[in-house]
Amino acid sequence: MKAIIIMGSKSDLEFAKKIAKKLEDFGVKYDMRVASAHKTPERVLEIIRSHDDVVFITIAGRSNALSGFVDANTSCPVIACPPYSDKFAGVDIFSSLRMPSGVAPMVVLEPENCALAVAKIIALRDESVRRKVEEYQRKKKEEVIRADEEIRHGSGD
Repeated sequence: MKAIIIMGSKSDLEFAKKIAKKLEDFGVKYDMRVASAHKTPERVLEIIRSHDDVVFITIAGRSNALSGFVDANTSCPVIACPPYSDKFAGVDIFSSLRMPSGVAPMVVLEPENCALAVAKIIALRDESVRRKVEEYQRKKKEEVIRADEEIRHGSGD
């Protein structure tokens, strides 16, 4: 099982690379594609139909039709990870959050957390990915415990 990252445009590539880097850390294979639900809907359908047993990651800002379009045309999980934009005070995110009935892409805003969500889905079947997820979570917990100890000991109490 792998992830298929679909970007609405090539301008999303740097954002997609952040997700891809974390997927690599979890040992998750992926392919990157560019296709627009607005401009090349037939191409999006070709990509969807050529993959089964995958997790789709959709990256589209502004008017995010891509995530809903992909989700409505597959039974595979779809995770929308739209790049956050300050340009419109972040309200463009609403196009990723509000979907019609029967269309349910999950929305994860941070690239690292998107990769984690994908890894957790794949970990249901892949033991090596599951172990990497558990290790990641253990390290995150240790970071918090270390921070607490530094603050406690540094405060003079």
